[in-house]
Amino acid sequence: MGTIRSLPPYTLFLLLLWWATALSDPDPLQDYCVAVGGPSQPFFFNGVPCVNPNAAVSAHFMSSILSKAGDTNGNYFGFNVTLTDTRNFPGCNTQGLTMARVDIAGGGAVPLHSHPRASEVTILLKGSLVVGFVDTTNRLFFQKLQPGDSFVFPRGTLHFLLNLDSSKPAFAISGLNSQNPGAQISSLASFVSRPPIPDEILKKSFRISGQDVERIRRNLGG
Repeated sequence: MGTIRSLPPYTLFLLLLWWATALSDPDPLQDYCVAVGGPSQPFFFNGVPCVNPNAAVSAHFMSSILSKAGDTNGNYFGFNVTLTDTRNFPGCNTQGLTMARVDIAGGGAVPLHSHPRASEVTILLKGSLVVGFVDTTNRLFFQKLQPGDSFVFPRGTLHFLLNLDSSKPAFAISGLNSQNPGAQISSLASFVSRPPIPDEILKKSFRISGQDVERIRRNLGG
């Protein structure tokens, strides 16, 4: 029997392409799959089980979760992200999308972070922001946004949002093309992981001293 090494290059490419496609959010096999609410299920699913379609109602496809401003005093960075999920927006189950409300205090920021499973498009509704992302060649793309402006953050890239006005809050809405996009803040992942990343790795990665590592961890609540 042949091995994968004996496959023609184009065949291997097609197999890799199929594999990458298979890892994205699956397409729904019906018009909708309203998420079952209530207590935790006894089994784990790649997603959430659905109610009987005959039991679906219009309210399943509507949510007011993004209508209320979030508390931006809950962290050092001065921002709050309110996300839709299957509990507060059950009609979105299997649709491959998440909505987010982003509130940023005056002078606050959403620090460098990434979404491993989704691209993101953000529209600024109030205030002014500088937003940007860094691609895999370490090239920075950034832009100043005014209300009504939109910006796209490619999947998996490090990106940020900074409120330029120190006296007024900013407010934006984002859409992400995954039901579970994931989010990883770079500074917290590096300095507040559990268990902690060895100091020697952090010292070499950021060219800082052991005292710097301790100070940064302390500042980030680690």
